[in-house]
Amino acid sequence: MEKFKDLKYVRPDIKALKKDYLAAVKKMKTAQSFEEADAALHEWSDVGSRVSTQCVIANVRHTCNMKDEFYDNENTFIDSAMPKLMPVMKKGTAVLIKSKFRPQLEERYGKLMFQSAEIEEKLMKLSIILPTIKENKLSSEYSKLAAGCSVEFMGEKCNFYGLLKHMQSTDRAERKAAFEEWAKLYAGIAPQLDDIYGKLVKLRCRIAKKLGFKSYIDYVYLARGRYDYDAKAVAEFRDAVSKYITPLCDRLYKEQAERIGVDKLCWYDESLVFPEGNADPQGTPEELVAKAQEMYSELSPETKEFFDFMVKYELFDFVTRENKHLGGYCTFLADYKAPFIFSNFNGTSADIDVLTHEAGHAFEAYYASRRLPLPDMTYSTSEINEIHSMAMEHFTYPYMDKFFGENADKRKYSHFCEALMVIPYLVSVDEFQHRVFENPDSTSADWRRFWKETEQKYMPWRSYDGNEFLEGGGFWMQKQHIFLYPFYYVDYALAQLGAFALYRKNTEGGDAWGDYLKLCGMGGKYGYFETLKEAGIPCPLKEETVKSTAEFAEKQIAELKAKI
Repeated sequence: MEKFKDLKYVRPDIKALKKDYLAAVKKMKTAQSFEEADAALHEWSDVGSRVSTQCVIANVRHTCNMKDEFYDNENTFIDSAMPKLMPVMKKGTAVLIKSKFRPQLEERYGKLMFQSAEIEEKLMKLSIILPTIKENKLSSEYSKLAAGCSVEFMGEKCNFYGLLKHMQSTDRAERKAAFEEWAKLYAGIAPQLDDIYGKLVKLRCRIAKKLGFKSYIDYVYLARGRYDYDAKAVAEFRDAVSKYITPLCDRLYKEQAERIGVDKLCWYDESLVFPEGNADPQGTPEELVAKAQEMYSELSPETKEFFDFMVKYELFDFVTRENKHLGGYCTFLADYKAPFIFSNFNGTSADIDVLTHEAGHAFEAYYASRRLPLPDMTYSTSEINEIHSMAMEHFTYPYMDKFFGENADKRKYSHFCEALMVIPYLVSVDEFQHRVFENPDSTSADWRRFWKETEQKYMPWRSYDGNEFLEGGGFWMQKQHIFLYPFYYVDYALAQLGAFALYRKNTEGGDAWGDYLKLCGMGGKYGYFETLKEAGIPCPLKEETVKSTAEFAEKQIAELKAKI
């Protein structure tokens, strides 16, 4: 393999791909033995890996510079071309499902692959190709709009992430000023965001209707692989969060307000944990990567091998630049069994969160892809995938001194609190989306009302200090998942409870790392509930699990606080 920057990109040839896919389908259909059927399945998978790898290369380079004309054009091409492969993909899944060798294939690869194939066949219809292309275009339009926002602040050009850094300043006037500029940026593009989201809602409802679903919610639960539970179970989970976790968070925010010396905690105060300043990492991006390499070398032989690979082939981009896409992600180059981590460092502890959270995703992909027979099995459902990342954040606690020096204990305390205190926000985003799609004809004014009411339910402490735009319910539009990854946010909350369970086992002397490796090694072989059971993780959808987690978190926070 070459370094990522040297990897050759070739635009996917749709005609050639269709031909190769159909050849594999024919072999699978006419297979006279399990061995022939298995070989055809691998051939089919190899074609998919080839095209996905090129798409990932193009997407990464596009997100690294949204103004790069070549990759902007390639991204536009891919958005419109990939849905056109749907007919041949549908033929392949139909043949796979009906294969007379299905029992043997299920035994080797697990039943989840076939369950997913049955769902995919139901969801892949020619009638949704054009709406899907339009949805992709709108998503790209959103990404460009958000990435292009910046403002001069205290002598530097800041995007949204740059302003968030200033909201951790010990100077409250600076925090408030950064907050006002942050809000002003969103208020300035709110009409365009409202328009984009309104079109997305209508398109997504149209797609669901064309597929025979009563609502987009019914469709998206299947599309997200939620085969083991439904919207009612998630609503009950949110209620449990409101009952057990929200009150604990409310007390923690009151303690924080007293600690940093403010009468009333405003949103721009929430990120400042200590009056003397948060624990920020020490070092340049290059130095932080070197420290991370040391950390993963010490954590385990498996993580050493993984991160050495990432460094050798430069499989990450952490530097914040103008016109770079917001946020962070981990993706996967299937042909090379190579993860790639993307983020925007801003000099705060969030940089180390990336080096642990996204590296958790990357580690699982690296580890699983070398142990499972098909690239398609590398990832599990999103609720499981986020356990990989969040648990890694906790497993790296013993090494925080590498990044934070004498402030390592402060960072452990603030990180654990943040991991808990974000859960009410996560479920707020989920309930907001349910309300929007339960009322598909709702307007932008309704969305602001939905958000305000949801926010007050799960985050009663939240104050925007009189900012008209945010007090009126505009905060929802800062979450890119709502635009790009609908209904993918409660997954983080469910996963955090799973990560807490592994961390709890670790603190109590159990073999948490062994369970974690087992979890990663399973990839996507099993369904959600079965994967949790195999890894010894209690189901987070149960009220008792939420209650027990809150009790553990309260005790753990007290222990971590005592070390500061």
